[in-house]
Amino acid sequence: MFAFLVVIIAIIAVLLTLVVLLQSGKGGGLAGIASGGATTQILGSRQAPDFLEKATWTLASAFIVLCILSNFVIGPEQGAGSVIQQQSQSGEVEAPVLSLPTEGTTPATDGTTTPAAPAETTPQ
Repeated sequence: MFAFLVVIIAIIAVLLTLVVLLQSGKGGGLAGIASGGATTQILGSRQAPDFLEKATWTLASAFIVLCILSNFVIGPEQGAGSVIQQQSQSGEVEAPVLSLPTEGTTPATDGTTTPAAPAETTPQ
């Protein structure tokens, strides 16, 4: 059910974006150039803006209602939280252990330490 609501919300979001872009604003918008002005020829000069405004309000209302309803149908598997929250609640968090090289060892490039070469002594 939750996946179905998410798909419907995504479809409504795309439609709402298209309807908002088709509306004519102060600069004329895309409503005047959509299909060469066919929207005003088919629906009349005033019916196109009314239809687009009603479609915007309807789609926006449906979007908000479905977003709120989707919170109530989330199952326990979807609402489990992030992986970090799950690990911290189960106590499986492993802190990284960083060790400093001790005397007589040299740090290697891979993060491990190797014994240092013995100092050469010169006979006197």
